[in-house]
Amino acid sequence: MTRRILFVTTDQQRYDALGCNGGQVARTPVLDRLAAEGVRYERAHPQNVVCMPSRATIVTGRHVRNHGVWMNGVPLEPDSPTVAQVLLDAGWRTGLFGKAHFEPFLDPFLRQAENRIGVSGTTDLDGAPHRGFEHLEFAGHGAVGLLHHGRWMRAEHPEHLFDFYPVLDMSLEVNTAGGGDSGAPQVHHNPVPRDLYHTDWVADRALAWLDGLDDDEDWFCWLSFPDPHHPWDPPVSELHRVPWRDLDLPGGYPQDRGEREARLDAKGAHWRLWYDGDLVSNYEAPAHWVPATLTADQVREVNAMAHIENELIDEALGRVLDRIGQRGWGDDLDVLYTTDHGEFQGDHGLLFKGPYHVDALMRLPMLWRPSPAGDPAGGAVVASPVGLLDLAPTFCAIAGLEVPEWMDGIPLPRDEAEAAAQGRESVLTEWDSTHPDGTEVHLQSIYRYGLLCTRYEAGTCHDGTEGELFDLSEDPVQAVNLWNDPDRRALRDDLVDDLDASLPPRPVVARRVEAPV
Repeated sequence: MTRRILFVTTDQQRYDALGCNGGQVARTPVLDRLAAEGVRYERAHPQNVVCMPSRATIVTGRHVRNHGVWMNGVPLEPDSPTVAQVLLDAGWRTGLFGKAHFEPFLDPFLRQAENRIGVSGTTDLDGAPHRGFEHLEFAGHGAVGLLHHGRWMRAEHPEHLFDFYPVLDMSLEVNTAGGGDSGAPQVHHNPVPRDLYHTDWVADRALAWLDGLDDDEDWFCWLSFPDPHHPWDPPVSELHRVPWRDLDLPGGYPQDRGEREARLDAKGAHWRLWYDGDLVSNYEAPAHWVPATLTADQVREVNAMAHIENELIDEALGRVLDRIGQRGWGDDLDVLYTTDHGEFQGDHGLLFKGPYHVDALMRLPMLWRPSPAGDPAGGAVVASPVGLLDLAPTFCAIAGLEVPEWMDGIPLPRDEAEAAAQGRESVLTEWDSTHPDGTEVHLQSIYRYGLLCTRYEAGTCHDGTEGELFDLSEDPVQAVNLWNDPDRRALRDDLVDDLDASLPPRPVVARRVEAPV
């Protein structure tokens, strides 16, 4: 039987971005329909909360410690096995459109294959597949860069090349400039026409590839949208969709400054240090922006811009699904949708992401609409925890292929009964970072039965005895840290023991960072 897989990812999208997950702002009818026809996962977690480690987990099905991409700037090894290669070897056609980011973006010497492919305008690596993808067309967060979308803009629409927000400033640091109406960091009113914006471009390029395939071919198409990751600069023609002044503040944003700072102080030292502008431990956070300066209006405008981008993604996906239906492929199509990590969007008084293991960054949207010709799930909801490392094994299972031993995950369950049979009790997330200024932060987290426990290892601002413990059933906004609660000590120790027993060992290798993003 012929099978097709449409795998859709966004970048830095929250669980509550989707209407089917309770979102009240963005209209996402295409995704809501997929959820109604398939499986919606309530507790999908990444194995790291920044792009490169998380994307390496997606494509390999491995824990961070096993694929080796321990932070942004560390490329996935060229010979690392991938699920795309498994499918390609089995005769599937494979394509990736949009943001790959298995390698650093900032690579002016073209040491990495992604930038060489983008600069040359080719759709493979010297006539050969790259990481198992026979066709690749890349887009990032603007039009100036070393990727296909930027090259296309320079060639076809140079008058709009500089419409986008510049992600990096003149010193090649993450830009701190504010814009829009509120002066929020990395917000920009973008005059680019909508059809030149990267969301529609990614869908267009995937459609062009799909149109060239034969009717009876098996294919795996990864549609990887760069949004709603910052900068928040959707086309100005679309700003009417979500007027920011009409938005309520998110429930996770403490409006009282004293309450906001007291909650931060109850967490680890790296929370308050970043808030006050004294520590940056994530390359993608603007180094000179101070989160304590964030205003309520800026939170509203950032949320509005992100939700505009969410709506554009939903509509672009709808176009792709319509074309697939016109080709007669719909009955043999599995659609899987998720993101690589979340975004604060004002929760805890913060923006962006970093070494902060809370739901804003860790609870992800994930949907699977199985092939209607197979075993349709029909609106199932899985509350048991799953991880991004389970995606690659799921693709193998859909294709009828044996899951390779080197994958750490297992195929996603289609309902709660299957999740129970698989013994799904917990999911792990970890963080390691070493900043150029010498700052080190190391965290590991386990989510189990509604409890989220994070252990801090010794680093720049932690002595190895600290951590976080949240009971999400009682405290969904994660305001009350129970780590030092004597009544929860036994529970905390049990969770830490489970964490240690579940994590693979750290490899004894030299750590290297190729580039900052």
